[in-house]
Amino acid sequence: MAERQRDPVERNSDRSADLYEIADWEVRSVFDRVVYFLYYAGQWALRGLVILLAVAILAVQIAFGGLGALGAQPLFGVLAAMSAIPALVLAGYIYYADVTTQEPLTLLVGTFMLGVLFAGFAAILNTVLRGPVQTIGSVGGLLPFLGQLAFFFIIVGPVEESVKLLAVRLYAFRDDRFDAVIDGAVYGAMAGLGFATIENALYIVQNTEMVTGTVQAINEGSGIAAVRALAGPGHVIYSAFAGYYLGLAKFNPDNAGPIVLKGLLIAAVIHAGYNSLSGIAIGVLSAVYGVNQFVAFIAFVVVYDGIFILLLLRKVDAYRQAYKRAQRSDEPQSEPGVPDFES
Repeated sequence: MAERQRDPVERNSDRSADLYEIADWEVRSVFDRVVYFLYYAGQWALRGLVILLAVAILAVQIAFGGLGALGAQPLFGVLAAMSAIPALVLAGYIYYADVTTQEPLTLLVGTFMLGVLFAGFAAILNTVLRGPVQTIGSVGGLLPFLGQLAFFFIIVGPVEESVKLLAVRLYAFRDDRFDAVIDGAVYGAMAGLGFATIENALYIVQNTEMVTGTVQAINEGSGIAAVRALAGPGHVIYSAFAGYYLGLAKFNPDNAGPIVLKGLLIAAVIHAGYNSLSGIAIGVLSAVYGVNQFVAFIAFVVVYDGIFILLLLRKVDAYRQAYKRAQRSDEPQSEPGVPDFES
């Protein structure tokens, strides 16, 4: 952590001088206590309001947006859970790769749940802003492809990565147990897992709610679940990148803003790139190699996500190696020629 900047009076005075409300401040009077309480109570109230709003949006989605079908048709819930397994495996590996102290279950589960809840914010913003952004980006509909690119890069990528980062920032980031840069990647991955889980459930329900018959629902739902199982790990990758830089910002407060923005831009561009290229790549691969679209989709996901998984793991491994070197340098060294009887 950077050392707190001090006023010249405080910096040059002796320790015995009382500089309260001259160059220093602490809670002393009743009014100070009231102000202190109001400030932190306001912070907690604002965070609580954000969470309550997210819960309300989720409740509306359950009641009117199709998610209620998960309770009425357990098959959809099973498919949604199964579709999240690849993302869960990837998030688990990032958790395992954290060479520092083990992250507490309460923070992991809390971040996952916030990732689930905050997906509703992204859904609303994507829906509201899609039309205007696509219209402007496509020059009034003349170039639809550019409108789609504008939507992915200006709205979908930044919005979805921002709400996932908010899920980390609002809870785990503030905890003292978030005590290493690498923790940001772990909690970012958990937020991405939560987001992917609820998004998969929505896709499955929306694409199968009109299907009649159990067998038809299984066939249709299984296909959607398979596609979402391949798409889910992407959310973990993107938000792990953003979370890593959030962790870096926590321990570099003087440059926290630019560091957070860097991570957010990296995640948003990778995310938008996936959305933009997937359709093109599937069409090209299908035409060139004569494979069906699902096989082409698998090939695209393996290559695209594989590149960024490797880059993410390289970053995690670089931290791991630096941590191990730092641990070795902290170990007491025996003096030359003096036997070490403690081993």
